[in-house]
This record gives sequence, structure tokens and C-alpha cells, in this order.
Amino acid sequence: MHGTPHIVGDVMTRTVATVGRGTAFKEIVQLMRDRRISAVPVIEENGRVIGIVSEADLLPKEEFRDSDPDRYTQLRRLADLAKAGAVTAEELMTSPALTVRSGVTLARAARTMARAKVKRLPVVDAGGVLEGIVSRADLLKVFLRTDEEIAEEVRREVVAYLFPSPASAVRVNVRDGVVRLGGRVRDTSLVPVAARLVRAVEGVVSVDFDLTPPGTSPEPEEAAAPR
Repeated sequence: MHGTPHIVGDVMTRTVATVGRGTAFKEIVQLMRDRRISAVPVIEENGRVIGIVSEADLLPKEEFRDSDPDRYTQLRRLADLAKAGAVTAEELMTSPALTVRSGVTLARAARTMARAKVKRLPVVDAGGVLEGIVSRADLLKVFLRTDEEIAEEVRREVVAYLFPSPASAVRVNVRDGVVRLGGRVRDTSLVPVAARLVRAVEGVVSVDFDLTPPGTSPEPEEAAAPR
């Protein structure tokens, strides 16, 4: 098979709003509002990512602004209380920042986000220098592929690979990202493999199979032509 999954570099945003260690609290809030973003990477002068400031890092200042937390809250939320008193990005940032490389597959990036419960990841090179940023919305762009594009990839990368002859024995239909494979196959043990490979195709929402061995529930024969 020759197809390769889409990678982070295909969908990431390359123009990224950033701040430095000394960027002030209010300046960060203003930047987020102006750019309509919910987080900014903190970078060194050489472009290396050292942390990230998100809305979650900013909220403790408002949360604890007019409150006097009890002893239990102080012990349980030491980090948030520290951020409530922060005035610069260096004091606010989550560090080290969770990052990803541009060559990572979208599936792997999605798993990283899900496990860490974050909404975006700075994209860095081998030296940790910022190249872009990828968000949850970016990862969902693969589902904008057309049904025709998905069907062509399934035919080329799955059907032709597992069921090469005759090519017409397996039909591929795609509607709203849902793939349906139907027809006759000699080796039905390959159906679970086909299911896994089809689900791996970018943009596939679901898969439905109606693949049976030759001779099973045969299709009605065409009427004989009049002599």
C-alpha cells in the first residue's frame, strides 16, 4: 500500500501569535482577545518553545480576586493560587509545554490531546523551535474530504491491495463519509483486515460490510437474450 496518513504539518496553522517570558498579564489577555485564540506559546528569542499560557492559566486571577481561600483550598490548589498572583507569562505559563512534531500523524496528535486534555499543541522542530500550532479543529479538517476522494483511496489502497482480482468483485460506495463495501470475496478472513484499513483512511466516519464468499446468496442471473 502506498497511501500515508495525513500529518500535522498538513493542517497546522503556521502563523502563530506568541509571547515572551516578560509579557505582561494584560497584554496576554489583549492578544488572545484580538486574535480570538485561547492560548499562546511562550518562546525564547531563538524561537524555542518554553511554555504555553492558556485561558485556564489566566482564570485563577479572577477566581481568587475577591476571595480568601481556606486552608484546604490553599493546599489543594497551590499552583492556581500562585498563578492568581502572577503578572508575567513566565509566572503564568505551563512549562514545559506539551508539543508535537510536524511529521506526526493526525491520529497520534489527537490521542496526545485527548490524554493530556488540551485543546491545542505547539508544533516544533527537532530543536524545539516553533513551527506552528495545531488545534482540535485542525485535526477535524480531514472529515471535509469529499466522498469521491475517500472512495478512490479505499479502492486504490484497500480493495486493490486485499482483493486484487477481479477488481469488480468488490463495490465501494461512500456517502457522508460512511463507507460500504459489498460483493464477493474468496477469503472472508480478510474482511476484518479490510475493516481496519478502511477505518484508517482519513475522513472515514464509519464502515459497513456486505462481503460474502462466491456462491453465497447468488445474485439473480440476467434473463437470457431471445434467440
